[in-house]
Amino acid sequence: MQADKWFSNLKRIRKDAHLTQEELAKCVGVRRETISQLEAGKGNPSLLTVLKIAEFLETPVDELFKLAD
Repeated sequence: MQADKWFSNLKRIRKDAHLTQEELAKCVGVRRETISQLEAGKGNPSLLTVLKIAEFLETPVDELFKLAD
């Protein structure tokens, strides 16, 4: 799996929830830059961060990791 595709759906899911990167970051306890990096396919989040994002967005974890078509 290519690293730049890991969180290919995160930006879409966040925007569908009408959240800014800052709002999501605050709600899951990370910096806005962390969300930005994940959406850009960079960074290596902890499992806890991934679980918090998925729980807050009410999205299965595997949905965050689906590869872009």
